[in-house]
Amino acid sequence: MTSAVEKVVSRERMREVVKEWRDAGLTISFTNGVFDLELHPGHIYSLTEAKKLADRLVVGVNSDASARQLNKGSGRPRLDAQTRAGNVAALDVVDLVVIFDELTPYEMLSELRPDFLVKGDDYRLEEVVGREFAREVRLVKRLPGFSSSAIDDERFSGKGR
Repeated sequence: MTSAVEKVVSRERMREVVKEWRDAGLTISFTNGVFDLELHPGHIYSLTEAKKLADRLVVGVNSDASARQLNKGSGRPRLDAQTRAGNVAALDVVDLVVIFDELTPYEMLSELRPDFLVKGDDYRLEEVVGREFAREVRLVKRLPGFSSSAIDDERFSGKGR
């Protein structure tokens, strides 16, 4: 069994591991996100659905700098990239986690070329960055009320869960 720490890898190591998987005939699914605050049921559902599509799941996690550029709200990200990546990697459905510095995972997708690129259904297919590098793009239904922004808004407005 691979530990969460071992699942968080550099881009170079991702290329090596993915080549081994492809040589073994395995399929690859990819999704990405900031994964700040906490892993909530929406994250877990989306990651589980992404894993169902392929033999291996690679997850891109925005670096602290790219997360700040996404303007996710005041003081975000609250958790540093290594912590966020480690939290994602701790899930059994996740096989590899790569932190990326760019605003989008476009460059990583150009290297990875996954069989499946998975995003939430709040996207339209034509909006999915890097779609040209995937064999297929899948939009996963989001669970109502479970986004980090919605949870953060509730928590700090005094409404709580």
